[in-house]
Amino acid sequence: MKKLATNRKLGKRTDIRMAMLKTLTTSFIMHGKVETTLARAKEVKSIADSLISLAIKEKDNFETVDVKVVKAKLDEKGNKVTELVKSKNGKEYLKVVKEETTEKRQKDMPTRLNARRKMMRKLNKVKDSEGNKIDLPSKLFNEIAPKYAGKNVGGYTRIVKAGPRRGDGAEVAILQLI
Repeated sequence: MKKLATNRKLGKRTDIRMAMLKTLTTSFIMHGKVETTLARAKEVKSIADSLISLAIKEKDNFETVDVKVVKAKLDEKGNKVTELVKSKNGKEYLKVVKEETTEKRQKDMPTRLNARRKMMRKLNKVKDSEGNKIDLPSKLFNEIAPKYAGKNVGGYTRIVKAGPRRGDGAEVAILQLI
C-alpha cells in the first residue's frame, strides 16, 4: 500500500509553509486564539496539541537551586549607588557598588530541557510592545499545562468554522484553546 502525505501542502513551498505554520502556532500560543483558513487551522491544531501534550508531560520536571547573583546596589529612587575610587596612576573615577545575594531559581532536568528545545523549534522568539522577551515555553509549562493536567491526551484546542471569507471565499475558522 502506498503511503500518503502526512501534512497539507497549503499551496506553498516547504520553507514558506513551515515559516507560516511556525508564526501561526506562535501567535496561537501567545494569544490563545487565532483566526485563519480551515486547512491552516487543522495543521496548527496538530502542532499546538503536541506542544501542549509535551508541556503537560514535563511541567513538574525541574529542581530549585540557590544561585549567587551579583547586582548593582540601588538607592531609594532606583538609581545605581556609586563610590569615588582612586586608580593606580592617581586619577579618580566613579565605581558602581555591587552586592552579592542568593536567589532560588528553577533548573530544568534533562528531559524538560529537551522538551523546551523541541518547543523552540516549533515557535518563534517574540517580544511584547515594550520590547521585553516573552518566553513561550515557560508560558506553556507554567500557565497552559496546569489547566489541562487532569485531561486525557489531546483535545486541548477547538476549531470553530466562521463561514467563507469575503475576498476569495476561503473557509475561515477560529482556532482556540478549550
